[in-house]
Amino acid sequence: MNLRAIKPPHETRTRILDAAEELFMQHGFEATSMRQLTAQAGANLAAVNYHFGSKDALIEAVFRRRLDAMNAARIAELDRMEKDAGARALSPRQIIGAFVGVSLRMIEDSKSGGRNFIRLLGRTYSDPQKPIRALIGQLYAPAMERFKAAFERALPQMPRDELIWRMHFMFGTLAYTLAATDTVQLIAGCKPEDRYDARLLEARLTAFLHAGLLAPLHDSADVKKAA
Repeated sequence: MNLRAIKPPHETRTRILDAAEELFMQHGFEATSMRQLTAQAGANLAAVNYHFGSKDALIEAVFRRRLDAMNAARIAELDRMEKDAGARALSPRQIIGAFVGVSLRMIEDSKSGGRNFIRLLGRTYSDPQKPIRALIGQLYAPAMERFKAAFERALPQMPRDELIWRMHFMFGTLAYTLAATDTVQLIAGCKPEDRYDARLLEARLTAFLHAGLLAPLHDSADVKKAA
């Protein structure tokens, strides 16, 4: 028996996840076949079934592998900043930076698949499949609650329902930014090398989100009257 030809189980699992991530990003979830997946991963269908059991379970594993770590990093960064601030509330800009910075830095990661995943994540936000969108919401929930509490402390004067809406708009803007990294050049005429410069993108996006978060509160009576 050629022992060198035997791949460790964790290596096979990683190759399947890497292949699924890339193919889902390129073709979408429905259009990616198991034949394509096994060919890309250099594994057979039995190996896919052994490690994941089903395509739905594989999709969940693809997202959990990255999102669990991403959201843990976001919360850890927020914890660090709050510890440094002591009894003082963080500024809204600091909280925004802690949330968007981790995902934007993955745009620069082309070697270990971070950029592929970010593009997949952006594609998912516009994907009509409700189960996948529900999964993303479930994985994000603990981090979103943690950041909402930080925003409530930073902006005690803002009504809770208004804060939730503004966080929704912020999240949507980030999602579009992640999905549209290849089209930004066409829209804005920016330099190609700027599309994947996380520091420039983070500075621009943070400034934009900060301005939106602190925009004057609307008068609901005036809005209803205008409608």
